[in-house]
Amino acid sequence: MIRIIHQRAKCIGCNYCVEAAPSRWFMDDIDGKSNLIGAKEKRGIFIVITTDDEFDENSEAAEICPVNIIKVEKF
Repeated sequence: MIRIIHQRAKCIGCNYCVEAAPSRWFMDDIDGKSNLIGAKEKRGIFIVITTDDEFDENSEAAEICPVNIIKVEKF
């Protein structure tokens, strides 16, 4: 299992996460920031737990994020 963590408030809307992992990310038409599909929000942090098969593409999203607001952890 993996945990994907997103600090959405700090998003600059670059769209890199969507390009790397389109099955888990989309851009919000209203504010231009990315959304983590299936995530639950707690104190401004969005978290989703998913299977290991999403690890590679979401790790790439985390690596290319220019503001380093995405974390991917195996547990």
